[in-house]
Amino acid sequence: MPSKPAPIKKAAKKEPAKKEEEKAPEAAPAEAAPAEASPAPAEVEAAPAEAAAPAEGEPTPPPADEPTSAPVDLFVEDKNDTSVTIIWSQPEVVGDSGLDGYTIEICKDGTEDWKAVNEELQKSCRFVIKNQTTGDRLKIRVVAVNAGGRSPPVALPEAVLVKEVANRPKVRLPRFLRQRYVANVGEKINLSIPFTGKPKPVVTWTKDGQPLDTKRVNIRSTDRDSILFIRTAERDDSGVYEMCVKVEDFEDKASLILQIVELPGPPASVKIVDTWGFNVALEWTAPKDNGNTEITGYTVQKADKKTGDWFTVLDHYHRLNATISDLIMGNIYKFRVFAENKVGISESATVAKEEAKILKTAIEYKPPEYKERDFTEAPKFTTSLNDRATTVGYSTKLLCSVRGFPKPKVIWMKNQMIIGDDPKYRQVCVQGICTLEIRKPGNFDGGVYSCKAKNTLGEATVSCKLEVKQPVVPDSEKK
Repeated sequence: MPSKPAPIKKAAKKEPAKKEEEKAPEAAPAEAAPAEASPAPAEVEAAPAEAAAPAEGEPTPPPADEPTSAPVDLFVEDKNDTSVTIIWSQPEVVGDSGLDGYTIEICKDGTEDWKAVNEELQKSCRFVIKNQTTGDRLKIRVVAVNAGGRSPPVALPEAVLVKEVANRPKVRLPRFLRQRYVANVGEKINLSIPFTGKPKPVVTWTKDGQPLDTKRVNIRSTDRDSILFIRTAERDDSGVYEMCVKVEDFEDKASLILQIVELPGPPASVKIVDTWGFNVALEWTAPKDNGNTEITGYTVQKADKKTGDWFTVLDHYHRLNATISDLIMGNIYKFRVFAENKVGISESATVAKEEAKILKTAIEYKPPEYKERDFTEAPKFTTSLNDRATTVGYSTKLLCSVRGFPKPKVIWMKNQMIIGDDPKYRQVCVQGICTLEIRKPGNFDGGVYSCKAKNTLGEATVSCKLEVKQPVVPDSEKK
């Protein structure tokens, strides 16, 4: 690459001064020429004195301007049928006079008729030689210019043929297009495929080996890429698109697969195969229209005939048959199935023509068999009678409890004598609790009371002593 250019210095314009000096001797009359020529020897003699070193204290005259060294590293950067682009590096030796610019000169091969192609000095180290004839062979050189004049030229080692450099064409297919490109129906397709090649390659497109339908597909090609554009994609736009770039006898091809997809249709049919207990077996067939892509699953729904509300029982289900369980006895059910692909679930579903009725099965109750147990038991008192004391005129009760099966017969006795139905006594026996109430006992109601329980298996007796006391009379009443 060319090095950084040296700072450009503009030379002072001295041409007007030179012209005035040249005009002065021309304006003098011819007669004065001999007179002026006489002092010439003196000037010649004085020359050695002027050339001598200046005396101490006198100013040093400025050094004379010198041209730069020749530019370096000249070579052709690019070329085509009408132009040549060259670049170079600045001279290695520039000097105090700086660098004003460069002059670019050309001549046809076999001649020495050098002509400058730039009207003004070129400031940068790059130049495009334009408006040349295709097929010409040009010699090119570059000269650096400053106040000291022109530098030695630097020339290309060989003549340059004015013609486009042919590069093999190459399609740079993007990575995401090397596999199948999938888009939904209605979307906009805008695919840019870059390529290289010189001169400008000729780009052609085909679809499935046939020319493109320009009403559906638009192609826009530049020097660097080609764009395939579809405003609104349809299913028919799916296919294999092939792009071919050609330069002279060289060509390169690349293919891309375009797949336009949409929602699938519903399953072709749904039927109820069997119903048993609380279960229903379903079968269905794949949809006729898969949306131009594979079916990824199915969604199964049920509805109770009473409410008519649909509920999903299976989703993302991959098989073509299923068993629906946990149905409610006595209800009638309908079933429908949706199809699903990578775009989404079908807009409609297929409903089974049959209905599934979950019948109520007859229930027969069989009581458990128990082994008969013998509950017969002889009478036994669980609570005995307790001795009591009471006061004349105050009723009292005697209590005891008994058990036995069959139910024992209870008999109350006083002093071993059966009381019977004497109205002074009230006898109660409920749930094995036996009670004898003695109403307002007198002095003669005291004694031993007994309770006897008797059944077919035996008898039992309990007794207690009842003491009847006289009431306490206060001393004031005794007087």
